[in-house]
Amino acid sequence: MMKKHPNSPSQSGLIVVVDDDAAVCKSLKFALEIEGFVVQTYASGEDLLKEAGLQSCRCFIIDQKLPGMDGVDLIARLRDRNITAPAILITTHPGQMVRRRAASAGIPIVEKPLLGNTLLDSIRQVVTQPPQPHH
Repeated sequence: MMKKHPNSPSQSGLIVVVDDDAAVCKSLKFALEIEGFVVQTYASGEDLLKEAGLQSCRCFIIDQKLPGMDGVDLIARLRDRNITAPAILITTHPGQMVRRRAASAGIPIVEKPLLGNTLLDSIRQVVTQPPQPHH
């Protein structure tokens, strides 16, 4: 199978999707694997935080409305563990509070429904940027 892109995104490491909607996880995994990414999915922040080896992740795609902790809190927990890969928040109709919290943490938001290439474009943008030092 030929790759569409000369610099294969799979060389960039892993994309992690966290969403409690199994259909969203399945469709994102399928779409991203077609683009050449390696994808792991999790149904909750707690499931993700049980994993070891998250340092190799290149990008997290995290639903804001998760059971237990919300997406912004989950990203904060990852940062507390010095896991600094970029994260993209996906959510439906984010309110001002969510927008402010995400903006202050430097987290882009892609609104559901995930139409067109908006999410893929956001992923490409964050995985091609040099890693940002975390303060």
